[in-house]
Amino acid sequence: MNINQNYENLEQSYLFSTIAHKVNDFISKNPDKRVIRLGIGDVTLPLCKAVTDSLHKAVDEMGVQTTFRGYGPEQGYDFLRAAVQNYYKKRDVELELDEIFISDGAKSDLGNILDLFAQDNIVLVPDPVYPVYVDTNIMAGRKVIFANANGENCFLPMPDNRDADIIYICSPNNPTGAVYNKDQLKQWVDYALKQKAVILFDAAYECFVSDDTLPHSIYEIEGAKECAIEFCSLSKTAGFTGTRCGYTIVPKALGKLNKMWLRRQTTKFNGVPYIIQRGAEAVFTEEGQKEIKENINYYKENAKIISDTLKICNIWHVGGKHSPYIWLRCPNNMKSWEFFDYLLENAQVVGTPGAGFGKNGEGYFRLTSFGSRENTKEAMDRFKKLFQ
Repeated sequence: MNINQNYENLEQSYLFSTIAHKVNDFISKNPDKRVIRLGIGDVTLPLCKAVTDSLHKAVDEMGVQTTFRGYGPEQGYDFLRAAVQNYYKKRDVELELDEIFISDGAKSDLGNILDLFAQDNIVLVPDPVYPVYVDTNIMAGRKVIFANANGENCFLPMPDNRDADIIYICSPNNPTGAVYNKDQLKQWVDYALKQKAVILFDAAYECFVSDDTLPHSIYEIEGAKECAIEFCSLSKTAGFTGTRCGYTIVPKALGKLNKMWLRRQTTKFNGVPYIIQRGAEAVFTEEGQKEIKENINYYKENAKIISDTLKICNIWHVGGKHSPYIWLRCPNNMKSWEFFDYLLENAQVVGTPGAGFGKNGEGYFRLTSFGSRENTKEAMDRFKKLFQ
C-alpha cells in the first residue's frame, strides 16, 4: 500500500484549526475573560422565515407516502436549478438547466472540480488566497504559481505573461474584500482564452456587491462561458453554513467539461437532500430575496462599524464595502501572528492572521462582519482602548 505523498507538502495544520487551538488554550487559562470572535466567516443570523417555512413544509412532505422523496438527481432537482437560472437571468445571464449543478457548498466543489484536470496542469492563484485553492492542488501534486496581490495593485492582481492552465479568481475576494470591475475581469477572460486555460471563479460573496457597475458573475463578461466555471454558495447569501447548499455552473461552451462534471457527480455524489433544496428554492423567491437582503444589510452595517473604528484608530484597511471582510494592516509593524496574539491577550478579540493566506498576507489581518451587532460594537470599543 502506497500513500499519497503530496500530503507531506501541506502545511501541518489548517489555518482555522490553529486559530481554534490558540483560542481554546487562552480560554482554558482565562475562564473569566469574554472572547469575541471576528475571525472565521460563519454567519450569526438565523435562516430567514421564507426558508424555514419551506423547510417545514418539505419535512412534512417526507412524512407522507405520496410526497415522500428517496434518491434525488445528483445534479439537483429541476425546481432549484430553475430558481438559480432565473436568478442569473435577472443579470442578463442566460443559462441552460443542465449547466447548473446543485451541491453541498462551494468549498466542496472547488476541491472536487479538480477531478476533471490532469496532474500536469499549472495552477495560478492570487496571494493572499483562500487556503483551499492551494491545498487541494498540493494534495493532487500540481505545480502552483502565484499572482501577487498587494497594496500597490489594491489586492487585485492582473494577468502577466506566464503560462497557466487553471486560474483561480475570487471576487469579492476572500480574504481582502477587493472586487474586480468588468474591465479587469475582461482582461482575465481574454488571458484565459489566449492560454486555453480555465478560470475557476468563486462568487461566494456576490450578494454583498452593492454597486450595479460591478459584476456579480463572471458570465457578465463576454467570452467567459468559453473559459470559466463559476461556484457560488448560499452560506453567506442566506445563512446556509449549517444546512449546506450551493451551486456550480459548468457551461456547455466548455466542451467536454460539462459532461465530465455530470459524470463525476453521478459517480461520487448522491446529491443535496430534498428538504435542503426546498429551503434553498425559497431563497430565490421574492419574499426570500427581501428577507436575506435585510440580513446582508445587517452584516454590511457591522462592516461599517468596523471600518469607522479603524479610521478613528488610523489603521489602514480595505474591504467591507462590497464584502463581509475587512483587511487591515497590522499596527506598529507587527507580524500577523504577533498581532493575533496581542489582540487576543489584550482585547480578547479574535481575527485571522493574514500570513495564513499566503506570504503577501504577512503584516495584515482579516476581520469579519458576521458577528452580532452587540459583539461587533464591543470588539470595536476594545480596539479604541488599545489604538486610539
